[in-house]
Amino acid sequence: MYDCILVPTDGSPEVEHALEYAFDLARSHDATVRAIYVVDVTGYGSLPMEAALEGIGSALREDGERAVGRVEELAPADVDVETAVLEGSPSRVIVDQAQPGECDLVVMGTHGRAGIDRLLLGSVTERVVRRAPVPVLAVHVDPSDDEGDRRDRKRVAVE
Repeated sequence: MYDCILVPTDGSPEVEHALEYAFDLARSHDATVRAIYVVDVTGYGSLPMEAALEGIGSALREDGERAVGRVEELAPADVDVETAVLEGSPSRVIVDQAQPGECDLVVMGTHGRAGIDRLLLGSVTERVVRRAPVPVLAVHVDPSDDEGDRRDRKRVAVE
């Protein structure tokens, strides 16, 4: 059913939860995981110095290389992984990469943004879910929930 599973990463530890799903699905379907990091330099276009912009872009590309490198480190030996660091608007690049015949599924995390932040800023995951031509599995990765789950597990273990 799946030959290629696209997993966008921002390099955060929370993304590792989404990666677990992607790796399990890839193993079950003998699929390749394609991990991408999107360098979004468009937000820095208003900076007055081109040198500063290039320095930021270079630092973001290095962050991207570390992020996709981490995916390769975490990948089980029996799952093939491809990686790429790309540039552009994150949601657009992800949707462009998620074309039928290229990738069959997108697995990505959501940071559980709510309230006014969600209204004003939107969400890359939401935009991808609305626009992707292939199914999207949005994995809830809110770090505050993880802390609550740990406390609940400890309480249950003690009782």
